[in-house]
Amino acid sequence: MPPTEEDSPLLGNRSGSLSSTGAGVLLVHLYHRPNSFQLAPDSAGSLTFTYGDYTAEQLCVAAAKACRILPVYHSLFSLATEDLSSWYPPNHVFHVDESCNKSAVYRIRFFFPNWFGLRKSYRFGPANDQEKPVLDYPTMDYLFAQSRSDFISGQMDVSLTLETQETCLSLAVLDMLRISKERKWNLEETLRTISYKSCLPEKLRSQLQTQNFIIRKRIRHHVSRSIRKISVLQTESRSLKLKYLMELESLRGAPVQETFITKAPAVKEATWLIRVSGETGISTSHSDTETCQPFCDFPEITDISIKQASRDGLPVENRVVSITKTDSRVLEMEFLTLRDALSFVSLVDGYYRLTVDTQHYFCKEVAPPQLLENLENQCHGPITPEFATNKLKTMGHGAGSYLLRRSPEDFGSYLLTTCIETPIGKDFKSILIQKNKDGTFSTAGVCKKFCSLRELMGVCRQFHLQADGITLQLDTHCPPQPKEKSNLLIARGGSCHQLPTSPSAPRRAINQMMFHKIQAENLVQLESLGQGTFTRIYRGIRKEQTEEEEEEEEEEGEARNHTTDIVMKVLDLSHCNWVEPFLEAASMIGQLSHKHLILLYGVCVGAENIMVQEYVKHGALDTYLRRNHATGKVTSTWKLQIAKQLAYVLNFLEDKKIVHGNISAKKVLLVREGDAVRGIPPFIKLSDPGVSTAVLTKDLLVDRIPWVAPECLEDSKKLALESDKWSFGATIWEICNNGNMPLTAKEPGLKLKFYQDRHLLPPLKWTELANLVGQCMDYNPQQRPAFRAIIRDLNSLITSDYELLSDLPATDSFGGYSDMSMCQDPNLFEDRHLKYISVLGKGNFGSVELCRYDPLGDSTGELVAVKRLQQSSPEQRLDFEREIAILRALHHDYIVAYRGVCYSRGRNCLRLVMEYLPSGCLRNYLQKNPERLDLKKLLLYAWQVCKGMEYLGSQRYIHRDLAARNILVENENRVKIGDFGLAKILPHGKEYYVVREPGQSPIFWYAPESLADNIFSQESDVWSFGIFLYELFTYGSKISEEFLRMMGHSKPLQIVCQLLEFLKGNGRLPPPASCPTEVYDLMLSCWAFMPNQRPRFSELAPQIETLRNGRSKARG
Repeated sequence: MPPTEEDSPLLGNRSGSLSSTGAGVLLVHLYHRPNSFQLAPDSAGSLTFTYGDYTAEQLCVAAAKACRILPVYHSLFSLATEDLSSWYPPNHVFHVDESCNKSAVYRIRFFFPNWFGLRKSYRFGPANDQEKPVLDYPTMDYLFAQSRSDFISGQMDVSLTLETQETCLSLAVLDMLRISKERKWNLEETLRTISYKSCLPEKLRSQLQTQNFIIRKRIRHHVSRSIRKISVLQTESRSLKLKYLMELESLRGAPVQETFITKAPAVKEATWLIRVSGETGISTSHSDTETCQPFCDFPEITDISIKQASRDGLPVENRVVSITKTDSRVLEMEFLTLRDALSFVSLVDGYYRLTVDTQHYFCKEVAPPQLLENLENQCHGPITPEFATNKLKTMGHGAGSYLLRRSPEDFGSYLLTTCIETPIGKDFKSILIQKNKDGTFSTAGVCKKFCSLRELMGVCRQFHLQADGITLQLDTHCPPQPKEKSNLLIARGGSCHQLPTSPSAPRRAINQMMFHKIQAENLVQLESLGQGTFTRIYRGIRKEQTEEEEEEEEEEGEARNHTTDIVMKVLDLSHCNWVEPFLEAASMIGQLSHKHLILLYGVCVGAENIMVQEYVKHGALDTYLRRNHATGKVTSTWKLQIAKQLAYVLNFLEDKKIVHGNISAKKVLLVREGDAVRGIPPFIKLSDPGVSTAVLTKDLLVDRIPWVAPECLEDSKKLALESDKWSFGATIWEICNNGNMPLTAKEPGLKLKFYQDRHLLPPLKWTELANLVGQCMDYNPQQRPAFRAIIRDLNSLITSDYELLSDLPATDSFGGYSDMSMCQDPNLFEDRHLKYISVLGKGNFGSVELCRYDPLGDSTGELVAVKRLQQSSPEQRLDFEREIAILRALHHDYIVAYRGVCYSRGRNCLRLVMEYLPSGCLRNYLQKNPERLDLKKLLLYAWQVCKGMEYLGSQRYIHRDLAARNILVENENRVKIGDFGLAKILPHGKEYYVVREPGQSPIFWYAPESLADNIFSQESDVWSFGIFLYELFTYGSKISEEFLRMMGHSKPLQIVCQLLEFLKGNGRLPPPASCPTEVYDLMLSCWAFMPNQRPRFSELAPQIETLRNGRSKARG
């Protein structure tokens, strides 16, 4: 193996010297091995594998052992092709026989931002203050050797400016010093033996060769002086490596990313660049020069599938990869070869496991064999003892509870960690399980060897075990859970996507309710559609005036109404004691937006309590199935599409930690029947849960067997995310049986006995689906799969008529109709497909409406917020176009997302289409919900707005209208900055903007320099942020009234002058009641009269974060 890194083969610029020298050999090239200078030069840098079959993962494990990489860090590595143009998925099989003559390269593939320094990425620790570094020393040594090789060989592209040449020479100095330290050479020997040019990129070496002798001599003396000067510091070799890596990262400039050349399916000659970065996720562009458009970060991915492309109905070599987000938006890419597609998917799959869920894989084509073994044996990865014992403590099962995990120190070992009772309390012991060379498993105290881990564990559960002289009896198994925190997960520095801290969220209380109120006189009740447990259900009409209709009414003198077909769920007067949970269900569904979730228009509260929902044409799925199963419309593939759509919406709820609690085929509504000939799938929506299962009486719960989870029968308060998985399994069984569920006809006593005896529904004839239903309907809630895993398994199913999912028409994405033109930016929305629903808000310059963009005309489209101007003068139109251009350029978690534009009346009418945030503006949200918003929640909103403004400033934009009315609420844990109607971009070379025509302005949010001279800057936005904080901590109070009270009443024309004089005299808003002193101090710092004395948003964010994590002193 290599003497030291400087003698390692430079794998970025290889010749035939690295290829295997004989037949029947597979070489795996390495960049670094500990103490490698002791090995023979002819064995340097490679491992040799002879006859047999090897997975890429097995080769990586062998390389990791040779390089002393621990199992914890093994997931950062992968196997690349010899020319580094592609990567092998972990399950790729190499067949080594007499004709084999292959090479591969063992490399670090997964990189994370800021793995050193401030705001660094880190591995999770058992407690918040116990984070672990992303890399350990052996991994950092390997990263150094790999990065050095890429740098010197030219694999890392470096522009040869004067500045970069200086940096390259500095790197050469660090490299030579490191070599001197490792070989224990004195300086003279180092300078005599090593040429500094051997430590430079090949392109720079060639350039230096063209320089005259005097210049080369001057550079050589400069390097020599630098080495002598730095060597006095006596720096350790590892510190030199770290400094080298830091300099190299600075030289690279951009984060490490992989770029894939693809094209959009069915679009000829339309090249598409897909970039994947550990920092930002997946982004797209049409060329190297075009700005990348973010598609999604890793936590937002729900599903990935690979299918073979076709031309004229015939399969071709190309592969189409589809990525579905949690909001059901789809990105489809066509790769030239299967190898390229697998290289891309294995990259995204690996990053997801490192950042979101260590136990998940997206598709079987790239599934790591070790992970499949872990899932089969319900075994954790190589988590540390601290995480193992902490999990057993929190599960609270007591003595005999145990978990199985891979050893964090040794690839061939497992550890059985169990809880025991001692005289002084609970203690924890770990028993070593060894995987032997012959593939068998054994453990101390058991003479027999076992063929599988599952067989060994079965014996261990039956008999007593011995550990350190203590007798152990295994009782309750604690399997791995989805998105479980451990040392295997990496939190990225500065990332907004963090893992949940608990497996479920509490149900909303009555004082947390939120919904739109509808007046009874605006509702017309039509025919009855049936009844529910507590409700009578009617078809109806909702009457509402739109803005255009109001204008026409004024002109024509007669009333005109916009009408919408609705469903009215009327709570029966005999069930008045269920009003609170009924309204809770409405509140929950009303704050969510998903294409497969029913839309709640609002609630009518009065003599009758009415939930008002969208009307769905084909009604409940169970009745449709019973009515149409013999017509030929309902095929196995049709049912599978329905199942997958239901899994998508339940995955959406699971990600938000929301329990539905009442899933069955009658709660699934069929919006569209679908058309198999035209390639249009059916489309469903999940209805509201109704009165929560958690408050139902025992007899009502028994009536819901087998949809209600068994644990809810024992205690209805046990309703949790796992309960929905049981209900999903029962619903799929019901769908496959055409809406029939024989168990419902049984007597209550027999139903209850069905659960008490732990019976199961008869297995489906569809074997693969029967296995999935069995996993969902496991009597142990912890054993049920996550909905992401369910979606993955549904992808892999074959229908009973053996029609492969991947062979279905290309228009079918199984989550709804997938049109690539709808996923790309710029989005051009057609006016005729924007269906008005209601007014969301009105301002001085425009209004915002809730619409559904429904190109298929069947109510399956996306809900969007549409902004249009009140009047449209040329000046207002130009300002509106500037606002659109600004929003289109912004991509941030805390800024409202741009969807596109819509033109109508030729191109005379322009509308801006944005994402719809169901909870409205923050000012109204604060006023309606003061009881539910504690200090930490308010500081969370402040931090999110601050981060959004920090990003805005980094893009050289100023908002000019930062106020609570312009902050939108996505949910109770996230707000976003909206309304960029007054925003400006700073001129080049200037840090402020002078407005020539101020127009109508929110003067009470303006800084003094803005009031006096119309000067706006990032500092004036900071002033406005201070006013926003005041709004936040006064729960949306009217700022103008407070200022006028403090100044005394004045004439409107004098307000600006009087306000300016008030501020000059150090007049400021008073401390809000119960506002912490530290928060008010933040406000005052934002209100410094001189702009240069105000803090920057980059300084405010960490201060707010500190207040969130600590305790603030409230004003009494």
